[in-house]
Amino acid sequence: MLIELFPQNIDMRKLGQAVEVLRSGGILIYPTDTVYSIGCALGNTRAIERVAKLKKIRPEKAHFSLICYDLSHLSDYCKPIDNRVFKMMKSILPGPYTLILEANRNIPKIFSSNKKTIGIRVPDNPITRMLVKELGSPIIATSVIDEDDIVEYTADPLLIHEKWERLVDLVIDGGPGGLEPSTIIDCTRGTPEIIRVGKGPSPL
Repeated sequence: MLIELFPQNIDMRKLGQAVEVLRSGGILIYPTDTVYSIGCALGNTRAIERVAKLKKIRPEKAHFSLICYDLSHLSDYCKPIDNRVFKMMKSILPGPYTLILEANRNIPKIFSSNKKTIGIRVPDNPITRMLVKELGSPIIATSVIDEDDIVEYTADPLLIHEKWERLVDLVIDGGPGGLEPSTIIDCTRGTPEIIRVGKGPSPL
C-alpha cells in the first residue's frame, strides 16, 4: 500500500492509516529529514525481527535507531544524560543527527548488545514526528538499502514502493528523499565524538 502525505499539510486520516499499520504489528517505509527509513513500533518484537530479516542481519546485531517526537521521554529509554550533552541535543534537534546514548533496561531485549547503547533520532520532518506522536511511542529506524549500489531510487518514494511493496505493509510518499545519511554522534564517552559525518553541520 502507498499513501501520499504532504509535510506542510498532513492529512490526519491518512496518517492514521499508517499509525494503525504500526499498532497492528506492521512495518512501513517512511520519510525522514535524511534518507527514507524502514521501521516499526518499538514494542513489537516480531515486527523488529521482520525488519532485521529485510536487512539480512540478526536482530541482536542490528544497529537500529529510535525515532522520537522530542526529547521529553529520553529518560524512558536512556540512562541519565550529562547536562552538556543534553544542551547540545537541544540545540541541534530536531535535525539530521543520530545521538548514541547509553540505554536503560526499558529497551527491549532484542536491542541488547555488549555496549548497551541506543541511537536516538528526532528528525526535522513533520510527517515522521507526527507519526510517532500519534502512535504514542518511538518507532525504529534503519535506512532503506540498495544491494545494487544504485542509490538514486532510494530518494524516490514511487520507486521505493515498486521495489518494496511486497516486503513491507505500507510506504509513505512524503516527497523526494535525500541520499545523505544522518551525522552520528557518540555521547557515551564523556566528550561527544562524531563517528560518521553525514547531513548537517558539525555541532562540536
